[in-house]
Amino acid sequence: MQGNFSYYNPTKLYFGDESLNYLKDELKNFGPVVLLNYGGGSVKRNGIYDHVTAILKEAGKTIVENPGVMSNPTLEKLHEGVKIARENNVDFILALGGGSVCDYSKGVAASVFYDGDYWDMFWLNQQNPPVGQKILPVGCILTMAGTGSEMNGGCVITDAEKTFKVGHVFDERLMPKFSILNPKFTMTVPDNQMKAGIYDIMNHIMEQYFSDFDNNTSDYLSEGLMRGLITASRIAVKNPQDYEARSNIMWTATWALNTLIGLGKHQDWMVHMIGHSVGAWTHAPHGYCLAAVSMAYYRRAMQPGLAKFVRFAKNVWDINGDGMTDEQIAEAGLDALKNWMLEIGLPLTISEIGATPDMIPGITEGTICYPAGYMDLKPEDVTEILKESM
Repeated sequence: MQGNFSYYNPTKLYFGDESLNYLKDELKNFGPVVLLNYGGGSVKRNGIYDHVTAILKEAGKTIVENPGVMSNPTLEKLHEGVKIARENNVDFILALGGGSVCDYSKGVAASVFYDGDYWDMFWLNQQNPPVGQKILPVGCILTMAGTGSEMNGGCVITDAEKTFKVGHVFDERLMPKFSILNPKFTMTVPDNQMKAGIYDIMNHIMEQYFSDFDNNTSDYLSEGLMRGLITASRIAVKNPQDYEARSNIMWTATWALNTLIGLGKHQDWMVHMIGHSVGAWTHAPHGYCLAAVSMAYYRRAMQPGLAKFVRFAKNVWDINGDGMTDEQIAEAGLDALKNWMLEIGLPLTISEIGATPDMIPGITEGTICYPAGYMDLKPEDVTEILKESM
């Protein structure tokens, strides 16, 4: 490993089908007024909401509810949450839902006590809250596996008015204080959301894997995570109630993006940058947006990153490679990736998720380009990738 880094992750995890039992102990560490953020009502239909609110009430907490957090949280919704938290003197934020609810809760937590324009400061200018600023603590009860938001500082917000989606990875102060991961809670997630989450996990690993050529321990970890995810995904798609498969997917999602496997690496997040912009225009599930642009992007990155793509083919997809050139091996690896995506029911084109050719200029304009991975993209390159992804 050639990079220099420090590593610290303060999030405490509770994992398993009895993990919610630990919520009452964690609540002792926080003040009496809890902002409960959740989504569109599925947590009420499946009974998780009732269970959680009963624990909150038993702990003597005052519950301030903020429902309706959407799958791509908007700036308008962020303003609403900040207003609710300020008006109710909230002490603690509890996110009940998937990655979007966790992301959103961190955004609210960072913004409540900031005196200026938090959108401009934290998202447009990519700054962290000033040293010494009060930040509300956040806890997460996860109901969908995919984003890894339960153990990182990431927060993606969409300015719907300007069709612009942008993420910011906050410093360790915004990492959840604890997260509760019960794989059973993910079993009521709609089929398309499960599949989108699976590819989000895969792409998180790939965006950290496809950079650098040194003998990096992080890459061995990544290969194991990808192989495990592929196996579990095939089982879960056939039987969504398979606890072992769903638990492995959930655990992989956490380790895919809690900063561990990116240590010592340059990383390449351009599929996410393009995918975010596609999502701002189509409102499709995040993982679907990533899947829809991945093949065009990685076929373009293959030649400058050939040695790593050969390794990917051999170590992740078991491509033998005898009698094949490096280019043929790398192509076979990408074909295996594509076939797996088709097998589990992912879209391979942006037209499948609602994008039209007339959207391409706007999607390109909304894509943040920066030096990354094996190639540096310019806007015209993004346009070509989008055309190839139609």
